Amino acid sequence: MANSIFEKPGILKESSSGYTHVKIEEELMLTREIFVISPVDADTMSALFMQVLYLYREDPDKEITIYINSPGGEVQSGMAVVDLLGMIGTPVRTVCIGTAASMGAMLFLAGDKREMMPSSRLMIHDPSLSGGSFDGKKPAEIEAELERLKETQEMIGKMIAEKTGKSIEEVLKITARDTYFSPEEAIEFGLATGVVTKI
Repeated sequence: MANSIFEKPGILKESSSGYTHVKIEEELMLTREIFVISPVDADTMSALFMQVLYLYREDPDKEITIYINSPGGEVQSGMAVVDLLGMIGTPVRTVCIGTAASMGAMLFLAGDKREMMPSSRLMIHDPSLSGGSFDGKKPAEIEAELERLKETQEMIGKMIAEKTGKSIEEVLKITARDTYFSPEEAIEFGLATGVVTKI
């Protein structure tokens, strides 16, 4: 039966014991290249955390490249990886290969070198309330949720400000709505450092 185009691609490698099917992402790990091509959640970020930690321990001074095409997702899961990238000191190059939106854009911003493919896009915005409605909740509970949301907004705004050199006020004005950036616009704003011209 033919492989589905939706299956993860692989390659055949020859060894002394014959041919072995190897996943392409495993092969690319050998060249310190990682892909984030799904929503940001606990599972995908745990896998990314482990990959980054493994490459760091293998060679803490050698650059890691993370390719990103993600609609975003859970802030706390994504920020765990952002924190790790800030702690290890290993050079990190992030590359936007489609759309890096919301928490996907924050992962992109964690790179020392932040490059975009010519047709890619970044999208940043304020965090939104998730996980249900306010139905049945008491005023104090609603207030607590809004306070947590405000803290998250400030954390994200501070990170964008630090990476771009913009003031918090400038950042919050932009993130008040979904704001998309082309590579040129992202470079001008300070979100990206360059456009990919060759792989």
